[in-house]
Amino acid sequence: MVAGNARLELFFPVKDDAHMTTRTYQWDAADYACHSSAQFAWARELMAKLRLTGGENLLDIGCGDGKVSAEIAAMLPRGSVVAIDSSPEMIDLAVTSFPNSRFPNLSFLRMDAREIPFSERFDLVFSNSALHWVREQGLVLAGMKNCLKRNGGVLVQMAGKGNAGQLAPLFLEVISREEWRGYFQELSLPYVFHEPGEYAALLREAGLEPIRVELFPKEMKQLGKAGLAGWVRTTWLPFTEKVPENRREELVSALVDRFVERYPADEQGFLRLEMMRLEVEAKKP
Repeated sequence: MVAGNARLELFFPVKDDAHMTTRTYQWDAADYACHSSAQFAWARELMAKLRLTGGENLLDIGCGDGKVSAEIAAMLPRGSVVAIDSSPEMIDLAVTSFPNSRFPNLSFLRMDAREIPFSERFDLVFSNSALHWVREQGLVLAGMKNCLKRNGGVLVQMAGKGNAGQLAPLFLEVISREEWRGYFQELSLPYVFHEPGEYAALLREAGLEPIRVELFPKEMKQLGKAGLAGWVRTTWLPFTEKVPENRREELVSALVDRFVERYPADEQGFLRLEMMRLEVEAKKP
């Protein structure tokens, strides 16, 4: 969500250490499920590119509330889906919403994407709107390579270079105000937004063969201030968690108000955000 360190350093000393480890955040899984329609729509578009035959075994990394994993499982009557997420709240909701009694070929596991333990088990690895949360991409890609069978495929999409370029500078404006500045004396970058060339190099380093690595814009629509606030509240955790819980809604509202001032809603009441997606297709030789 941060559009470059130079802009950040106008306001704060920035920690952007390449060796910084990914941390876990306290997700409100039910709230996320209510405000993740854009991610779900993008996942469905990505799923259409899987070219499934119905018998594949697939690993879904960063499954969230599980609804995407369940749709994929329904497309694999002779196959299976193992869906993983590091959030216990997300896994609990997924297991409750999509029980094994209804989806016998679908299993949910709490698992860190950097520590995938499987060996040559899957035909496909899939992930949508998740991997930009993991700074240690090399560990994730090594796990993908190890868990795939020979000639197994990778299809993932994540936020890419320049993501949320409209919202990031407005966020910096808001938290530079006197009432918020004290909570953001140091601002670490919790995400990693790659360009195609550098991500293709990471794939090769991990022993995966890039087929297609593309960066492209994607519009996100949120219905009014409530829709945008719900998305910010449920996905901007690295920033909102810096603020005392009783003030988080106030911070979110301040950001949403500033966005609407700069980018008013359209005639249908939708707020439109310009996002950037990195889509990756690869295979294990």
